[in-house]
Amino acid sequence: MKQIAELLHGIEHEYIAGDGSAQVRALTYDSRKVEAGDCFFACEGSNVDGHNYIDKAIAAGASVVVCRRTDLIGEVGNCTIVKVADTDKAMALMASAYYGHPSRKMKVVGVTGTNGKTTIATLLYDLVRLLGHKAGLISTVVYKIDEREVESTHTTPDAIRLNAMMREMVDCGCEYCFMECSSHSIVQRRIYGIDFTGALFTNLTHDHLDYHKTFIEYVRAKKGLFDELSSRAFALVNTDDRNGEVMLQNTAALRQRLSMRNMADFRCKIIERAIDGMLLDIDGCEVWVQFLGRFNAYNLLTVYGAARLLGFEREELLCAISALRPVCGRFDIVRATDSTMAIIDYAHTPDALENVLRTIDEIRSANQRVIAICGCGGERDRTKRPEMAAIAVKYADTSIFTSDNPRSENPEDILRDMEAGIEAGSHYMKIADREQAIKTAILIASPGDIILVAGKGHENYQIVGTERLPFNDRQCVEQWFKAFNR
Repeated sequence: MKQIAELLHGIEHEYIAGDGSAQVRALTYDSRKVEAGDCFFACEGSNVDGHNYIDKAIAAGASVVVCRRTDLIGEVGNCTIVKVADTDKAMALMASAYYGHPSRKMKVVGVTGTNGKTTIATLLYDLVRLLGHKAGLISTVVYKIDEREVESTHTTPDAIRLNAMMREMVDCGCEYCFMECSSHSIVQRRIYGIDFTGALFTNLTHDHLDYHKTFIEYVRAKKGLFDELSSRAFALVNTDDRNGEVMLQNTAALRQRLSMRNMADFRCKIIERAIDGMLLDIDGCEVWVQFLGRFNAYNLLTVYGAARLLGFEREELLCAISALRPVCGRFDIVRATDSTMAIIDYAHTPDALENVLRTIDEIRSANQRVIAICGCGGERDRTKRPEMAAIAVKYADTSIFTSDNPRSENPEDILRDMEAGIEAGSHYMKIADREQAIKTAILIASPGDIILVAGKGHENYQIVGTERLPFNDRQCVEQWFKAFNR
């Protein structure tokens, strides 16, 4: 139990109506979960306004309600009402206070950008553990509290859950926490008040315009992470992306840059490529890595730069980096007995799809065909659909357009949107059923061909309508390789 006055210490609020020493048992923004003694936050979401549920929360026994508006409140009884200018900010700061400011007790590094966030955050987690340190991970794929895995529900969870998990990390001895910071989480103040040791910027390409509406707003969302950094933190950005310098504008943090093209604090170049890895020159030293593609060279350079800024030595880092393995669902290779190869990758943006297909183009032999399977999510940014299709037919010998979480949108409508980006004479098929698309690709592939299955990566479900149906790209590929004796 904590006193509301303790949780509000140092936090701006307009007034408190009721008992300023009221005790708080737990925090929640979901009125359905309110129990006696809880503090309820009336947050204003895209679809639901928590102010409409204040009376319900009070009736359920809330001891405190934090809100921006009071005009919808009926009888308050013994409930204390705290009026604030921004409920999301207040919730984030109060959650940090409730759990004892856990981000101040670890070195927390946030990763933002369109592509590469999951890989970089996960590889940093793996790296410091290889070097003998305990760490936590907040990612799209999974949350980890040292070795314990927790199901990931969002790329970045809400402020209450985030601080609760960080508290668990501190309690089990974690020295580091590496977390993805989605543009949604920055705008919605989920990470507000986190004491970041550093922030990393990967790149910025077409994504989430259904939410942010314009690319400028998308840039501003990402920049928000860097704008909030303290002078004690570092900001490491990829300046080969034109938005890298934008992220550094006005930040109080130590400004650091990485590049594969120009002079920078951290540099890298690809010396050799092979089917099982690359030879890189990082910071003037050669290192063999078990990764493919220029995009992964950027990811590894970012990991190296962040680790150096965290205080690790160059030699121990390069040795550990050579032992790192690719993240689940990111350029994940499945080999058939007849040398046919399937690559499972999470690529679901135009830039990510192009990166993967260009990498395949660099490593394939002259007689290897590429068959690309890709789709676009339903009820999401429609403007990237024709772009995705155009990229697929540009690099692949044959493209198959299929479903990728169609949700409540008609899959055929999504495929028609994709088809609008294709020039006459392109080799492609439309197969709405994802399993049938994968089966068809394996059926038409010749021994040695490469099949890219893009869009879902690590995900083990398909969202069709309102149902979350079991589906895993890798398992599906393995099943049909076996069925066709490949």
